[in-house]
Amino acid sequence: MILDGLSLEGEKGSLIAIVGPTGSGKTTIINLLTKFYDIDSGKIIIDGKNIDSIKRDSLRKYISIVLQDTFLFSETVRENIRYGRLNATDEEVEEAAKLANAHHFIMQLPEGYDTVLSDNGGDLSHGERQLLAIARASLTDSSILILDEATSSIDTRTEMAIQKAMLNLMKGKTTFVIAHRLSTIKNADKIIVLRDGKIVESGKHEELLSKDGFYAELYNSQFNKDKEGLYY
Repeated sequence: MILDGLSLEGEKGSLIAIVGPTGSGKTTIINLLTKFYDIDSGKIIIDGKNIDSIKRDSLRKYISIVLQDTFLFSETVRENIRYGRLNATDEEVEEAAKLANAHHFIMQLPEGYDTVLSDNGGDLSHGERQLLAIARASLTDSSILILDEATSSIDTRTEMAIQKAMLNLMKGKTTFVIAHRLSTIKNADKIIVLRDGKIVESGKHEELLSKDGFYAELYNSQFNKDKEGLYY
């Protein structure tokens, strides 16, 4: 996906939601911010620094990421969380898990925090894997957070735990949410609407609905067809 003339700014501590249909460029933005893709033209500035001057391995200092599909190692739960900050103490790891609402389910595992996970956490549910990803991100001291909202079916209780954990994680950070369920980003400070790699609208939820444009079309289509959420 080619992004054409894209310009957006996230003020410190703000919540910016990025929405659009499949193939509109949402994932491309993540890949550019995380340096999985190189920029052909233009620039990305993080805390006053051009991202080109930051090594990919050093991005962890600036950006925390919670993706839909979290990679987990065949290590203990504790070490998987500690990957967010390798020098974190056991107490800090457990505090991060509590912040992420993961502590309860971890304590139900055979060996608690010392339970060794199978490859990529295959013995955990999708929701449990995402809670571990949030716990891992909680250990970082970054000022920017990228959340790629899950599209997989998650039970209501786990979904509520994830939503609460994400709110805890977002405190004090500039947050970019790649939103798939539009009902979850009504309180965003700014919503960026993408279509074919271009920003076609931006503003707050109610403002965009009142314009009766592409965002309103997406929102109404999703709401009317499936109140549980169509995913984009």
